[in-house]
Amino acid sequence: MPARTDQATDLQVVADLAGVRLGTASFRRALSRVTDAGFDEPSGLPGWTRRHLVAHVGYNARAISRLVVWADTGVVTPMYSSPEERGREIEFGATLRPQALRSLSDHSAIELDVRWRDLPADRWDRTVVTAQGRHVPVSETLWMRAREVWLHAVDLRTGTRVRDIPEPVLRRLMDDVYSLWDRRGDATSWTLREIGGQEAVWDAAGSGAVEVRGDLAALVGWATGRELRELTFSDDDPRPAPRWL
Repeated sequence: MPARTDQATDLQVVADLAGVRLGTASFRRALSRVTDAGFDEPSGLPGWTRRHLVAHVGYNARAISRLVVWADTGVVTPMYSSPEERGREIEFGATLRPQALRSLSDHSAIELDVRWRDLPADRWDRTVVTAQGRHVPVSETLWMRAREVWLHAVDLRTGTRVRDIPEPVLRRLMDDVYSLWDRRGDATSWTLREIGGQEAVWDAAGSGAVEVRGDLAALVGWATGRELRELTFSDDDPRPAPRWL
């Protein structure tokens, strides 16, 4: 029997499929370095152990799978019935044994990848609704998942760093974060200037904003709340970035 292949033909979707699969592999490697006893240790996210984090990543794959089913069948299938349900799901998952959490992570990721693989080419632009109420084409689920697995591989604290994330992913993350700050009105207080690389500038305020300088990985680490290092602040007052998600 011949192997089944991706149905997608749009070049951006094909590229994003490759990117999210690379991120999934990164998360899997980071998780493989967690011992069973290590599941009880803190993750990089305040208030969450590694148990909570792995449960979240597993259930996130299932939630995104529901959006792909929605696009495929036309039957409305939300990610979660409510924010409360999402929270309860994670708290329950955090009580599972380590092997059950590993299985949840692996199997949910495989299920999601199969959903993407089998989605017909003409359905990738169908609109679904995220848990935040955004109406997006289902192709956006590829990026939604990619940023989860890349950043949470860092949050497992097993050696993966923001600097290990590929440059195109870092740049897209920085664009995402700054765009959200802009919509909230937070961007007017900050100008971000990349040193080295493309030397990009994220600036929604013009003069008067605090300028933060650093390479792309350092800027993303700070802006996503992961790392505060190797940065220069124009007012000489290093501090956390505004909230992202």
